[in-house]
Amino acid sequence: MHARRLAVCLGAVAAVVAAGGAQAAWRDGGEVYEKVCGHCHEANVGPVLKGRALPEEYVRRVVRLGNRAMPAFRQSEIDDAALAEVARLVSTGAALARE
Repeated sequence: MHARRLAVCLGAVAAVVAAGGAQAAWRDGGEVYEKVCGHCHEANVGPVLKGRALPEEYVRRVVRLGNRAMPAFRQSEIDDAALAEVARLVSTGAALARE
């Protein structure tokens, strides 16, 4: 089951990367979190992010450079303004109940 969830997450990430040839236009950081981050971090695949008070700079750095199974996202995939909103959302967001 875990392998299936990981495959779904990686597929979602691959779709974002494939679409990243042109400048990504996100509505806001919430949309980025929902459509990119949430596929793994809200599906018991990646670690819980919200409610941990992670520093915004740390979140931005991990998104840009990647970390372990998480790929790096280029500026053309997630622009700096949207990334700043994601970092703020993650660092100040309340933890979600996990199954």
